[in-house]
Amino acid sequence: MQLSRDKLLDAYTRMKKIRVFEETMRDEFAKGTVPAFIHLYIGQEAIATGICIELTDQDTISSTHRGHGHCIAKNSNLEKMTMEIFCRADGLCGGKGGSMHIADLSVGMLGANAIVGANAPIAVGAALKQRVLGEDLVSVAFIGDGASNQGAVFESMNLASVLKLPVLFVFENNGYAEFTGIDYHCGGGDIAGRAEGFGMPSYKLDGSDFFAVQEAAAEAVDRARKGEGPSAIECIAKRWYGHFEGDPQHYRTKEELETIRRDFDPLTIFRQKVEEAGLVDSKDLNLIDEDLLSQVTAAVEKAKNSPLPNVEELTTNVYEKGSY
Repeated sequence: MQLSRDKLLDAYTRMKKIRVFEETMRDEFAKGTVPAFIHLYIGQEAIATGICIELTDQDTISSTHRGHGHCIAKNSNLEKMTMEIFCRADGLCGGKGGSMHIADLSVGMLGANAIVGANAPIAVGAALKQRVLGEDLVSVAFIGDGASNQGAVFESMNLASVLKLPVLFVFENNGYAEFTGIDYHCGGGDIAGRAEGFGMPSYKLDGSDFFAVQEAAAEAVDRARKGEGPSAIECIAKRWYGHFEGDPQHYRTKEELETIRRDFDPLTIFRQKVEEAGLVDSKDLNLIDEDLLSQVTAAVEKAKNSPLPNVEELTTNVYEKGSY
């Protein structure tokens, strides 16, 4: 089905916002202004966008340690998200979550998670709640290729299949589990094939092509809303930078990096397809580029000049009062 012009512009905006934001975070990290580690999503923008553009704000997602792109694709508030990454009091989580534990329940973003594979049970729990309450909602777990080997992920897929829960398992295959290539760490080398063994439809596609991801997502989401159970989508898209910012990447070749940036840039692929088909004018996309650069720059400056959390807030929102 041909997407509307508005939806195409929305998709490009989300992908470009991720790219501009992550490049800006990379620059800020190099300056020493961003606390702790950050894990960049550059090169995988089409995955989060292709999935989330088929979701509503009430649908839920659970993220990984590489969660900035998921937040943006799920329409989190850019200013509050930036403040959270800079650990400021007005951030989405009061400055306590930072990059690897950021969440935005207002748009169904259940949180990034630094525990490998731990977000899959969270997504299944959300899907079970949605089913029990009779809600017309879908849950998504974004899972890395390394996390695809975790027992909690296998158990989650099994339970979702047995109960026919409305959940999507989206495997972001970026080629490496930290520093270990998928040819070494993944038995059989086929994540989608393993997922299919749990009795759910599985897709394996080019994660740098928004349209490939969106088409599979539309089918899987529709299936979930109809009560037909879970699906798995393996999206292959190598990350442009290291496992974390500052990773020297001695395990990768210069030729590999040059190839993926030249031939598998999600933004370039998207622009070529829509411009050649006459669906969107390049001038409109260029205006989006300019506007997003201003938005991200303003959000970063506001975050830098915002207050840090008060020390008195250290123990708030840690335990439920009266429980311990």
